[in-house]
Amino acid sequence: MDVTELDSLRIVLDPVGQTGVALALMIVMFSVALGLRVDDFRFLLDKPVLFLGGVFAQVLVLPFVTYLLILVITPPASVALGMIVVACCPGGAVSNLMTYLSRGSVAVSVALTATSSMLAALLTPASILFWSHTYKPTSTLLRTLDVSPLLFLAQTTFLLAVPLVLGMTVAARAPDVAERIRRRTTLLGSSVLLGVIIYGIVYFLDILIPVLSLLGIVVVLHNAIAFATGATVGMILSRIRSTRRALTFEIGIQNSGLALVILVSQLKGLGGAAAVAAVWGVWDLIAGGVIVGLFRTLDNRRQLLWQTGQK
Repeated sequence: MDVTELDSLRIVLDPVGQTGVALALMIVMFSVALGLRVDDFRFLLDKPVLFLGGVFAQVLVLPFVTYLLILVITPPASVALGMIVVACCPGGAVSNLMTYLSRGSVAVSVALTATSSMLAALLTPASILFWSHTYKPTSTLLRTLDVSPLLFLAQTTFLLAVPLVLGMTVAARAPDVAERIRRRTTLLGSSVLLGVIIYGIVYFLDILIPVLSLLGIVVVLHNAIAFATGATVGMILSRIRSTRRALTFEIGIQNSGLALVILVSQLKGLGGAAAVAAVWGVWDLIAGGVIVGLFRTLDNRRQLLWQTGQK
């Protein structure tokens, strides 16, 4: 199969399936909102430049760098759309876990995750629309599919904002209840996202195999640039090693499950785009684990050198 044929592929769901995917998206955002606390945002007052710089990098720098990469490699329109949607989605709990395992600053990671999640309701749909219409092939593809920008913006914002507001309200007024509910909804939301990623891979397995090498190269390159962007931003904003590591993961780890749900529920289930999100979901964990191992190895070597110097 030629890679350009990915633009013509669709994940077709019946009305029940479409409703289920939309509910899954709302459950994910609700569970995220239940975990948001006022303390998560105190970092803004303590180190506003670092905080705002990290948010700026997540919201604007990564999508912009992704756009530049698309201009260089000129992938098929649907593949480019998948790259854009992934880059425009916020991070998630995985970035917090990777930061913790790499001995990074969990406080910085949690603060940035909380902020990007809160802003996602408005900025993610708007960012997807902006960058997808900036690249002509993707813009043409969306017009061909009769995707209404205003309808997409309204529906996606609604699906993201309503559960976010409800979750934050419950968390603020009944934190104990929110914590109990969050454990279940987080498990449910994570299971749904994992299920969507697995479904996307299985659905396209026969189609993916002939083009997997190309998709793999695109995803690996895109993901490497995302991590490199995070590391670069970290070096610019802070001299503290743990903070740099937090920024590396916050910008390098993207919520591909959320991206896949948005693609299936709001963007006609475009095959190439969904394939990118599905492959990213797997590779992101592999690359993140490798970077965690690299950071810990460097720490162990520094400790060994320090101990040797003390003798």
